[in-house]
Amino acid sequence: QVQLVESGGGSVQAGGSLRLSCTASGHIGALECLAWFRQGPGNEREGVARLYRSGGPGYYANSVKGRFTISQDNAKTTVYLQMDSLKPEDTAMYYCAASTEIYCRDNERDFRYWGQGTQVAVSP
Repeated sequence: QVQLVESGGGSVQAGGSLRLSCTASGHIGALECLAWFRQGPGNEREGVARLYRSGGPGYYANSVKGRFTISQDNAKTTVYLQMDSLKPEDTAMYYCAASTEIYCRDNERDFRYWGQGTQVAVSP
């Protein structure tokens, strides 16, 4: 089993920044892909960013490209989402997710493990 714990959400004005963190524990050796998803009011959950735990660049939704950056620590136990130039439409519950699939796809069905979520609210 794998446990994911997010932190770092909060309220910010448009144009501001937040940094989300997600720490994985348990049997993390089999994890291949780490990702952030979000679900805004009245919206379906959508992929925001993801990366291969083995390294390499992040992959981003078009709506956040150039504003958000996904990264992980050297121990590969914590994944971050740096969110800059935040917009009111970024308001959502943000979820960390982990997959054991060899391909790191923007498909939430690939992700077996999920955090409890952290709320981000961006005011105009």
